[in-house]
Amino acid sequence: MKKLIVGNWKLNPTNLAEAKKIQTKIRQKVTGLRNVKVVICPPTAYLSALSLGRSNSIFSLGAQEVFWKEAGPYTGQTSPLILKDLNVSFVIIGHSEQRDLGENDEQINLKLRVVLDYGLRPILCVGEKERDDSGYYLAQIKRQLEDGLEKVSKKMVKQLVIAYEPVWAIGQDQRKAETPTSFLQHALFIRKTLSSLFGPAEAQKIPILYGGSVTIKNAEGFLTQGQADGLLVGRESLIIPNFVALAKLANQIK
Repeated sequence: MKKLIVGNWKLNPTNLAEAKKIQTKIRQKVTGLRNVKVVICPPTAYLSALSLGRSNSIFSLGAQEVFWKEAGPYTGQTSPLILKDLNVSFVIIGHSEQRDLGENDEQINLKLRVVLDYGLRPILCVGEKERDDSGYYLAQIKRQLEDGLEKVSKKMVKQLVIAYEPVWAIGQDQRKAETPTSFLQHALFIRKTLSSLFGPAEAQKIPILYGGSVTIKNAEGFLTQGQADGLLVGRESLIIPNFVALAKLANQIK
């Protein structure tokens, strides 16, 4: 499968002109890459202005959030129908920053299922806040997967993307960040859990990305030694040359 490089802009930049500039330059510079899929997820307010028309095989638009209802009295929410109308292809769901604001696994599951229903691809984020020697945190990751993917049918599996994002590693320097070897071990655990839910053959179809302080310095290790199917990139996705370099690096790795 193609490597998937996803840029989560979070609440950045703070003006539309800068958002357009970043998107345009990234899109221009990744044109021609054949072994990678590049996705940018800007703030919701910019989605309309950055809508690409139809998604192509190289560059797509993603959203950072969605609501599980199509329409109605839901102030401040974003309908999956609106995202589809704006040609959004991917939606980040269950990000640790949303979980910290009170989003629970039941809500995450509702969002994930409605995204699948409308033909969009959910990027389900899972990961522990802390690691403990007893391995309790692995049960936490397993629960996030099982609860988040409840009632998802096998026929929908090909649309799924999982991002493993250890919360403690977000925003850390390289001395404290996750390692490729550790990521590989956790990706295997995630794959085993997915196999128990959907069967081994279907589980192999689901990309598992790494997210958490991704930089141009550590990305190659996660993509090679860690065997990541892609990366969920935070602040580096706003730095045009760095994000483009990540995409080009992923394009070279098979």
